[in-house]
Amino acid sequence: MIVQQLFLLSILLYAAGAVASLALNRAGKIANYASGISAFVAASAGMAAAIPVFARGTGFTMEAAGVIPFAPFVIRVDLFSAFMLLVISLLAAATAIYSLAYQEEYAGRGAGVLGFLNNIFLASMVLVVASGDAFYFLVFWELMTLVSYFLVSFDQENPESVNAGFIYFLVAHAGAVMIMLSFIIFFVHTGTFDFASFRNANLPPATKHLAFLLAFFGFGAKAGIMPLHFWLPRAHPAAPSNVSALMSGVMIKTAIYGILRVSVDFLGASVWWWGLTVMAFGAISAVLGVLYAINENDLKRLLAYSSIENVGIILMGIGAGMIGIARGEPVLGVLGILAGLYHLVNHAAFKGLLFLGAGSVIYRLHTKNMEEMGGLARRMPWTGFAFLTGALAIAAIPPLNGFVSEWFTYQSLFMASTSSLLAVKVLSPLLAIMLALTGALAAMCFVKAYGVTFTGPWRSNRAREAREVPVPMLAGTAILAAGCIALGLGAPVVAPYIGNVASALLGTSPVRVSDGLLVFPASSARAVLSPPLIALLLVGFVTLPLLIAGMQGGMQAGRRIDAEPWACGYKYSPRMVYAATAFAQPLRVLFRPAYLLRTTLAGPGYTIAAYGKEAVVYVARVESMWKDYLYGPLLRGTVRLGKRVQALQIGNVRLYCLYIIVTLVVLLLATVR
Repeated sequence: MIVQQLFLLSILLYAAGAVASLALNRAGKIANYASGISAFVAASAGMAAAIPVFARGTGFTMEAAGVIPFAPFVIRVDLFSAFMLLVISLLAAATAIYSLAYQEEYAGRGAGVLGFLNNIFLASMVLVVASGDAFYFLVFWELMTLVSYFLVSFDQENPESVNAGFIYFLVAHAGAVMIMLSFIIFFVHTGTFDFASFRNANLPPATKHLAFLLAFFGFGAKAGIMPLHFWLPRAHPAAPSNVSALMSGVMIKTAIYGILRVSVDFLGASVWWWGLTVMAFGAISAVLGVLYAINENDLKRLLAYSSIENVGIILMGIGAGMIGIARGEPVLGVLGILAGLYHLVNHAAFKGLLFLGAGSVIYRLHTKNMEEMGGLARRMPWTGFAFLTGALAIAAIPPLNGFVSEWFTYQSLFMASTSSLLAVKVLSPLLAIMLALTGALAAMCFVKAYGVTFTGPWRSNRAREAREVPVPMLAGTAILAAGCIALGLGAPVVAPYIGNVASALLGTSPVRVSDGLLVFPASSARAVLSPPLIALLLVGFVTLPLLIAGMQGGMQAGRRIDAEPWACGYKYSPRMVYAATAFAQPLRVLFRPAYLLRTTLAGPGYTIAAYGKEAVVYVARVESMWKDYLYGPLLRGTVRLGKRVQALQIGNVRLYCLYIIVTLVVLLLATVR
């Protein structure tokens, strides 16, 4: 009973904070505090409601008559919903604290309206994952889309924001239509919108395939999978940075929730090619997403493209799990879903952290262009450290959380490669290679993001004069940085709970994935990982030389007088950067025999490199083609159609009455039939 009350309290606090923020809009700072504090308390109540369900595995249901006779209002929080509620609430709490200082910039520019929209946005996401009825799921899904559209286009003076909001609105509603059609298929065969009845729907094979495809591409449009991604790198950077963190961190995860709820929970993932389809789209999204990210100089657009990459990684794990379910291999099913869900919560933590870190930089420099940054680690050390934590996590550097979930994804792909089905057996190793390529490119991408932004010389006067952001912004990023570390080091504790969510979703018995400080893919004979031990070894590698130096008497270098690097007698210029080639030169001399093989293969290597450059250029050209030849004409056609429809609104009341009469006659004829 207490859990239900905490859940309701969370929703009521979001609503109360929204109303208070809107009412205090003219007060500016007070409205900002009203929305931020209420969102933090509401998120805390949401976590308090989710944790007991998540820990005990026992959910709850609340039902009311509802406004619509054929659709009772049902809140049903099972283990999967509680997991999503916990993820949403964690990021909501961090962004709520962060916004206390960040949204002060919007004082006098609608800070109360922004707080109102932000709280309604959070409440709608919570209600989406807690809805037990398709009708109200769609209502809250539409509310989430509508509010996020207003948040994306909040800066009405910026044409890019308005255009990004318009594109997002169209794509989101196209996806919503497909989701609606999928739910209508279930309704036709069950006679109800209740999710509990959807699980028992006896659909013909062709209809089942259609329901899956409609749901996958409908939710996929919201998740930003390739080639439905084009709205995401425009919309997420256009929104305020705390909203960008929520959109990339949790909003697109509600689409992952929808894919799993329909394909696994309702349809039972009974067909093997469904999983292969999900894996294939995930792999393509992962590789192309990170390739596009590397090519960006806009810090927030880089992070947005990286979200496409990480959605792809999540789908690769989920696809492997779906193949395991279809092939009657519950261990693979649980392991794949575990990998996907683990990366879901990890991405929420480190991508939320990175967007908040980017927001802190933009808060001080008022630019998203990385070429105008540089050297900020000296001016904003705490922000730099938090961003570095997120960059290491997203690059899957052990022992942080991104490494653990990608390790589980690898293990699920390796296990899928032992399938007796030829297509799965051949493609799973190839997809594992694509995941490895994605990891390498992601490391390169975030070396660039952190290095260009926080290290090196200042590249503008604004960077030179930057200072650390206020304490609430630092506290918000610190929560998520701590989450990245805890989800990595605490993998032996966290993984079994997420495994229980996967098992409950599949309706199978739990799979053992940890023992003591170790995690493993169902059996320690396959592979073993210990993030705490890796952390201990890394700490040892750093501290051991210091201990040895201390035992030998310390040998400290003299204090530097000149802060500029030594330039061999020449006047130092920022262009004199110590490049990676110079670092590697001593190793080339020391390990010359080992480099002979690379020298022998230099000719073919240069040829492959040339093809690689052409491939990158082609990828960039393809990204433009999506807009020029597919989405651009669709958007222009929609605008033209809208202008034609406007001709019906001529202001004649008698004509409007005629429209009403015609509509009533059509409905009457349809009812009589």
